[in-house]
Amino acid sequence: MEYFITVESGVRVFVQDLNPMGKKTILFIHGWPLSHKQYEYQFNILPSMNIRCIGMDWRGFGNSDKPFVGYNFDRLADDIRVIIETLKLKDITLAGHSAGGAVAIRYIARHQGYGVSKLVLIDAQSPGSVPQQDANMFISGTLTDRPKMLAGLTDLFFFKHITAPFTEWFFQIGLQGAGWSTAAVMVTLRDENVRGDLGQIHVPTLIIHGLHDKVVPFANAEETHKLISNSVLVPFHYSSHVPFLDERDYFNRLLMQFVE
Repeated sequence: MEYFITVESGVRVFVQDLNPMGKKTILFIHGWPLSHKQYEYQFNILPSMNIRCIGMDWRGFGNSDKPFVGYNFDRLADDIRVIIETLKLKDITLAGHSAGGAVAIRYIARHQGYGVSKLVLIDAQSPGSVPQQDANMFISGTLTDRPKMLAGLTDLFFFKHITAPFTEWFFQIGLQGAGWSTAAVMVTLRDENVRGDLGQIHVPTLIIHGLHDKVVPFANAEETHKLISNSVLVPFHYSSHVPFLDERDYFNRLLMQFVE
């Protein structure tokens, strides 16, 4: 099932809902600058394991509406709240990747974990911000030559070799976003952080992180693990920033075990 949910006046967010009758539910939050399509290799498998998989596109990305404003952590977290309320979701696992992990953390803290019983952080941008120099480079690249900036992400995001067609698929996901939203989220990642939110997370939390992550160093995951009391950290030894693609089979097994 696919539908649009209005999260505020004039702004609709795209939602893909697979296996609505599944025993367990995972709401997937994508990373910057991607969309729900990044989880294709989870959506291919998990619904057949009696798991309901819901993917949403942030405002400004994928199939969602692309307003010029609304790209701070609070607003993005509020969009998740509307999705959870509209779909009447309860006892779900919230899974966030990279910047989506930061948004998931903010959601738990800001909305007292409404509807969520478990949390999965995948190479999450936590606890600190994206370093200013790196963020400014991404912002400048976005505003001057976004296709070139996006093309360069594959070298940062992947540890394993990927084919040219797979690289093109990944590149096209990034192109679906708007330039202004791509830059605006990176400004948020530079200027905000979720360090103060971590002490408010009390649900069981699985932290998955690639040992070779060039975007969010593994040391960040170790610090996040220390700051979330009820958490488990699992290093992915053959992954960089996208373990759900680099080590998809292991990732899927681990996620299924945690959800159950």
